[in-house]
This record gives sequence, C-alpha cells and structure tokens, in this order.
Amino acid sequence: MITVGLSASFFPADPSRALFQGKPLAYLEAGLAHWLMSGGVMPVLIPDLRSSTHTHALTPNTYAERLDALVLAGGSDVWPGTYGQTARRPEWEGDRARDEYERALLDAFLAKDKPVLGVCRGLQLVNVALGGTLHQDIPTDLPSASRHRDQASYDRNTHGLTIEGAWLASLLGTTHGVVNSVHHQAIDRLAAGLVVEARSSDDGLIEAIRSPSHRFVVGVQWHPEWRVVGDGTIDPTPLLDAFVRAARE
Repeated sequence: MITVGLSASFFPADPSRALFQGKPLAYLEAGLAHWLMSGGVMPVLIPDLRSSTHTHALTPNTYAERLDALVLAGGSDVWPGTYGQTARRPEWEGDRARDEYERALLDAFLAKDKPVLGVCRGLQLVNVALGGTLHQDIPTDLPSASRHRDQASYDRNTHGLTIEGAWLASLLGTTHGVVNSVHHQAIDRLAAGLVVEARSSDDGLIEAIRSPSHRFVVGVQWHPEWRVVGDGTIDPTPLLDAFVRAARE
C-alpha cells in the first residue's frame, strides 16, 4: 500500500484552552485523509519535529526516505516573511513555524524526487518555497477580483476554472470547469520553474501549478477533498489517481 505523508496544521500552546491546556497541537481536517484513503492510500500525519520535551533522531529526510509521497495541506496563511515581505495587517501574519516545517519537508521530498501535491495553502507554499510571491489579501490587492472566500458559504463558494495547461486538461478531460474557493491569498509572482495549469475564469488568478522538472509536483488552489458528487464541480478523482500512480512508480 502507498504511504503518503500529510503535513499538519498547528495550534500553539494556549494556557486558556480547557482541553489540552497549555499544550501544542498538531491536527488535520479529516476530509483530506479520507480522500486519499479513497484512492488506496495510507495517510500518515507528520508532526512538528521540534520538541521542547523529548529528544529524537527523526528528521524531514527520515520521512522522505520512508514515505512514498507528500501532501501539503490547506490551513493558515503563509507568513509574508517567507517571501520577503512584512504583513500589512496583523491578521495576515500567518504561521511562520508551519512554513518552516513544511518547507523542510518539501525540500526533503524534492531532493528524492518523490511526488508532492499541494492543496490550497499547499500550492502557495510550493510557489513561495521555489521563489515566488503571494498576494497577501486578494480583495485588498485586487479589488476587481471575484470573491474567492466567503465565510458564510465557505466550501460551497465556487467559481469557474479555465484549464490552460495541456497536462491538466488531458488528465481531467476538459478545459473548463467549476471549483470550490475558500482562500483569500493567491499567487502573485510565479516561481521560476513552475508552469500554470489553470486559472480562475473570472479574474485570471492562478489556480493550479506544476513543476515540469520533477516527476510529480502539482498544486491546486481549491480543495478536491471537499467536492460533493453532483454539486457541479470538477471530479478530482483523475488528479488523485495520477498522484497515486506517481507514488507507486
């Protein structure tokens, strides 16, 4: 069975929290694990490897050696300092600790040319790690852009997708579709070495990327794991199948 590492989301230690009071937490949104499992994958949550209470010898390279592939999950904003900027508002500070943890994992898996799939934040992290930048906030930077995040409708918020990359078009069997949209940051400058596979039909924002120089490094801005059959959005099964094939190879 294929084993795939899943990057974790972090909750820092919070002394006011009733449950796990004062303890740091690493967690995942279960839908992503279940989506991977539907493709015959065994997901493995990779914790923060830094510890103030225990010593161990595990490194990102340990996981890259033992696992077949990596998924960089969605979640908190990317810290603007990761791409050489300062946060223009306090709520855009992001999660620096998670950035550093995920970049170390990404570097380890890329060094072994093992498949990487970035989902939402994961797409942004791949772009930043390879030298690109982000819009810190779409409505602020691009007032005429469509609404890419609506808190009320959340993952039911959708927009059109134009697939311009031959690789993704061939994979999905179409050049147009609809995807969910729950992000307020987006790629600004694309990293050298990456190609655009899809854009938002409404405003041209980048929605899918790929690295042609690697066996499989792909990022999508939407959440394929949240797709509901019959809701009119594109079927993400071919993407999962391609990822699993690359991991098996």
